[in-house]
Amino acid sequence: MASPASYRPEPGSIPTRPGVYRFRDARGRVIYVGKAKNLRARLSSYFQDISGLHPRTATMVTTGASVEWTVVKTEVEALQLEYSWIKEFDPRFNVKYRDDKSYPWLAVTVGDEFPRVMVGRGAKKKGTRYFGPYSHAWAIRETVDQLLRVFPMRSCSNGVFKRHGQMGRPCLLGYIGKCAAPCVGSVTAEEHRAIVDDLCDFMAGRTAAFVKRIEREMYAASEAEDYERAARLRDDLGALEKALEKQVVVLGDDTDADVVALAEDPLEVAVQIFYVRGGRIRGQRGWVADRVDEGGTSELVQDFLLQLYAGEGDQIPREVLVPTLPPDTEVLEELLTDLRGSRVRIRVPQRGDKRALQETVATNAAQALALHKTKRASDLTTRNRALEEIQQALSLDEVPLRIECYDVSNLQGTEVVASMVVFEDGLARKGEYRRFVIRGVDGQNDVASMHEVLTRRFRRLADEQGSSTEVVTESGPMLVDPETGRPRKFAYAPGLVVVDGGPPQVAVARDAMAELGFGDIPVCGLAKRLEEVWVPDEEDPVILPRSSEGLYLLQRVRDEAHRFAITHHRNRRSKSMVESLLDDVPGLGEVRRKTLLKHFGSLRKLRAATVEEIAEVPGIGVRTATAIKDAVAASGGQTVAVNTATGEIEET
Repeated sequence: MASPASYRPEPGSIPTRPGVYRFRDARGRVIYVGKAKNLRARLSSYFQDISGLHPRTATMVTTGASVEWTVVKTEVEALQLEYSWIKEFDPRFNVKYRDDKSYPWLAVTVGDEFPRVMVGRGAKKKGTRYFGPYSHAWAIRETVDQLLRVFPMRSCSNGVFKRHGQMGRPCLLGYIGKCAAPCVGSVTAEEHRAIVDDLCDFMAGRTAAFVKRIEREMYAASEAEDYERAARLRDDLGALEKALEKQVVVLGDDTDADVVALAEDPLEVAVQIFYVRGGRIRGQRGWVADRVDEGGTSELVQDFLLQLYAGEGDQIPREVLVPTLPPDTEVLEELLTDLRGSRVRIRVPQRGDKRALQETVATNAAQALALHKTKRASDLTTRNRALEEIQQALSLDEVPLRIECYDVSNLQGTEVVASMVVFEDGLARKGEYRRFVIRGVDGQNDVASMHEVLTRRFRRLADEQGSSTEVVTESGPMLVDPETGRPRKFAYAPGLVVVDGGPPQVAVARDAMAELGFGDIPVCGLAKRLEEVWVPDEEDPVILPRSSEGLYLLQRVRDEAHRFAITHHRNRRSKSMVESLLDDVPGLGEVRRKTLLKHFGSLRKLRAATVEEIAEVPGIGVRTATAIKDAVAASGGQTVAVNTATGEIEET
């Protein structure tokens, strides 16, 4: 790895104007592309102390060997150039949104003399108008089959079209009225073009006008006693309604919008987009991408919109609904407006149908991310490879089939708790998770807290191993309690102990285990800053490749321990706040306070309860309930929340 100082430009040589920059590695390959309003300020941030950088940014600058930039006149030009370079160089450290599958499109070859409608996949081509994408090819094919009754345009391939023109007779679709048969001159190119334009308008969302027109023509034919035409128009109307049934009405009739939502974790981001045209959902698309830079949600939104729309002005709607505004909203709106040719707005919906639809899209994104992780974690081959990579990286004697991970959580030294999570064969065993309340440590001392947790865990292991009986079952030998016959889960030593932290936490964990006679159990630490794996008595960490399945498994174990500890911390702090609020309520002792907490579960629910609802708790009368309500109301609306950026508990 190169030191960023080896290729850092002289500060005075970097302009202060807007521009786009590229980092290259030692082989000259572009590894990252970014833009900035002020190139000097932005590039200088990459060359600060590496310990202060985001882990992925630190990896990028140490991989790089040179940096170059191009000055532009406006921020809009910077966005355009950034997109062009990302598309040209495909940098490994830029977030790249790629389809997790190939989505079908409905395409109309408007550039042909006699345009054709078809269902296809893959890259878009010039001279073709696209609608969708759609979730299933069969669904759009059924819709096209219905629409051809009303809009009988050409749907055959070029070979079939040419052959029937030479034969002088139409194909089957021409005989049954699902094609106007331009191949044999039944309609002129202008007449066929009018049919094509009507189909495109219908697919673009302008449906109400066609339905009303066909209704008028049907009633007129009926009044003129042309019952055969009226019946045909009635069938056409039914075909249109059947096609529209497949497209759910979610917003007003004139709404054209793309609704975007994200679900993210420290490693990956899932994006979902619903295409709404004419108030109806016309298509849906989803991606799961690796997070490879330090950008937050707003930066992810901007990167996504830039990659989605740049170069495809005809697909940009009037309105784009996003979960968070991008950092350069006005600039991005100006760029999209130029591409579309008319005004484009980017906004965050606050209420009503648009807000409800965004929540639905967000739910889809969260489910897509969870499904993606489940598939990756449940794959047996992948899990085996991850465990083997950990064994090789840490030089273990055997594959760590049972991994235990520990994390400590506190807020300024108060309510210190810890968590233990268990993964067996690469899968979480949630039934064997354990929580710890740290009692022997004063103040904020994560190292001492880790020593207490490991001491308690392995003392329990020593006790259970010494008092257990081994029995043979169908699944193999098992340690059980000789008195009850129940299995003792914690009588089994882990194959690897992982702690959340660096060398200090690793050293104290090793010492705690050695004091109890378990010094032969491997231990390592995973530091959040650079995702480094630390082992005892080693000055340098073990660096696993970012694409390593072993690193991915260690990160999942560490993140699960952190989540479990934070949840425990939040619950304890919430309960302690409730108890402190109720200390001065007359007639409310410890037993009644616990009963009250068990009944309502949280301060928020207690605050929302009425006096009558509080009085329903056994042992609490109306007078005491009134005093409780007054005490809670006097707290000024104080609640407890988790800071999603830091994972710490906060009071609000």
